[in-house]
Amino acid sequence: MIDRFERFSLAISEISRAWRKLASEELAKYGLKGPHATYLTTMYRYPDGITVPKLCEVSGKDKSDASRMISILEEKGLAKKKVVDGSLYRGPWVLTDEGRNAAEQVSLRASRAVELAGKDLTDDTRTVFYEALESITANLTELCKDGIPEE
Repeated sequence: MIDRFERFSLAISEISRAWRKLASEELAKYGLKGPHATYLTTMYRYPDGITVPKLCEVSGKDKSDASRMISILEEKGLAKKKVVDGSLYRGPWVLTDEGRNAAEQVSLRASRAVELAGKDLTDDTRTVFYEALESITANLTELCKDGIPEE
């Protein structure tokens, strides 16, 4: 019998692998890779712009990764820095029209993928699933900070 650790690890690994593959396929249309999806869709939720520190906070990514990804989005013409008080210094990043269109399409496709992935779940099962997932995430985050206690 497979124990809980193996079931959990395998399920998380398979979900992650499948999600990366789907994201990569969708983003290839824009010359981007799967990891850009998080940045594109997060920026879409902030139409007035978002600073890199705030982007890191809401996406759970580190500053170097966020800066690298923003740079790529800018090179592709999907994002630009907003002028504030006549200066780009500390200005938030916004999606261009092309970036908003891409983000909207990616968001719609991601929602459709999530809908199809959970098509066999009832609303009650889905609620319990997300509550459990959020609890596991919080507990694992705490373990990462403090380490696994001895018994």
